[in-house]
Amino acid sequence: MHPALLAASTVSINLGNTLSKPTTSILVILAGTFLSVAPSLLILCTGFVRIIIVLGLTRQALGLSTTPPNQVLVGIALFVSLFLMTPTLNAMNHDALQPYLHGKMNATQAYREAEVPLKTWMLKQTGTEELSVTESIAHDHPATPLGAPLSTIIPAFLLTQLKTGFIIGFVIFVPFLVIDLVVSSTLMSMGVVMLPPTIVSLPFKILLFVLVDGWVLVLQTLVSSFR
Repeated sequence: MHPALLAASTVSINLGNTLSKPTTSILVILAGTFLSVAPSLLILCTGFVRIIIVLGLTRQALGLSTTPPNQVLVGIALFVSLFLMTPTLNAMNHDALQPYLHGKMNATQAYREAEVPLKTWMLKQTGTEELSVTESIAHDHPATPLGAPLSTIIPAFLLTQLKTGFIIGFVIFVPFLVIDLVVSSTLMSMGVVMLPPTIVSLPFKILLFVLVDGWVLVLQTLVSSFR
């Protein structure tokens, strides 16, 4: 083949590390992927688990099975979780997302930068014992907790959320249990055995909860439990 034709038929592909803004197609794919995994991320990487456990136990302690409805409790847990995560989300947006959208980072660099604020927040809420357990299971012992992968931090974080949620729920449960015991003993001493004690104690528990502004106290306790 003639050298000129050979040169013309040669295709040069440059796969260098040049940075450029992501195309619209890539952004659409990323947005679709994020929306598909958003529910899992909300549950696994925020305080949603702890909040919904405490709210559910509070409703059960009051003796109310369907009030407030599940949709209301999930909505409260969602917005409180987003409120708590706002500083972390802002840091991830500033350090990773915006530089990536403006072509200053590639996808790998943006992912690594986004991990740092998220890991920092999760590790603040994670107990040392839980983290040690997950690290020993994964046979991974990094020099610092921040060096552990998300696959190790997330299970430890969830274990801590479950533990803390049940502790707070137990503390909330005790006063209502005392009311049930007092009402039950009073009814038995009066010889009233056909009337369920829970029906009599329910108005008193609701009255106590309203007088102490219970929902505000529960939410304040939840927010202050996050470091």
